[in-house]
Amino acid sequence: MDLEFFDTPQPFLEAAGELLRADPVLGSVIASVSERTAREIADGHDSWAEVDAPFARWWLAVRDDSGAVVSAAMRTAPFKPYPTFGMPMSDEAARTLAAALHDRGELLGGANGALPGAGVLAAATAELVGGELVTDKATRLWEATSVVVPPAPEGRLRPATEDDAALVLSWFTAFHAEADEQAGREPDPTSGEHNTLDSVLVRIREGVEWLWELPDGTVAHLTGAGLPSYGVARIGPVYTPREHRGRGIASYAVGELTRRGLEAGSRMCLFTDQDNPTSHKIYAGLGYEPVVDMAEHLVRVRREP
Repeated sequence: MDLEFFDTPQPFLEAAGELLRADPVLGSVIASVSERTAREIADGHDSWAEVDAPFARWWLAVRDDSGAVVSAAMRTAPFKPYPTFGMPMSDEAARTLAAALHDRGELLGGANGALPGAGVLAAATAELVGGELVTDKATRLWEATSVVVPPAPEGRLRPATEDDAALVLSWFTAFHAEADEQAGREPDPTSGEHNTLDSVLVRIREGVEWLWELPDGTVAHLTGAGLPSYGVARIGPVYTPREHRGRGIASYAVGELTRRGLEAGSRMCLFTDQDNPTSHKIYAGLGYEPVVDMAEHLVRVRREP
């Protein structure tokens, strides 16, 4: 087994492309982030330069003894504790990665992704640094191969425009805080801070943010539908302000955008918070089925008194 690190996305995508094509739903986060970063760099701008992280961003291909790429991970999250995100990974590979990062003095504060690999990586890191392992959030990846779109409520679904950027940014921030509340967790006041007006404008220009507009012109809902990577598009975030909930807007928007994606030939997936059973029921009703459970783990270093 060999760990091959990359400091830019394009060589990584060339190395791991066969793996990402073979399992594009499990690889959707890594593929979409890597492709977006590659487009950004090609356009002459790299937002990582604005991230005050104490390490260099990286991508990883895990090769078996034959040289084939059997897993992949990345550390590109622009928010603390700068967690990794990994595809399914063997226990051996996860422990080897923890040791490699420790040896080069890179403190890994969190590990997200497919289980059990993400948990093993975080646990091995905690053991190496004398820290504590905390499971912060359990998530579930879903895929829809068909969809049942519910009746449309009053209003219309339209793409967000640059004039909507400030509203979209505020709703990105509200989404993170209210997702914690709905799952019974204490809201993290720093969650969502990595979203900026510039990053929102990029998404709007890509055409991946959609709004629900009521007949009187009030904007009442946001759903994201990302660009396909290796034939897979991912829905999210999905956010409705409290005063507009209970009208079926979110169900319709997600269902309709899923339908459009499927008809365009994309496979459609999304994530849910396992502590929010309401979202499970809604998406299952649309036709989404569970693919794999994931979790976000934190590594907290014990401080001497």
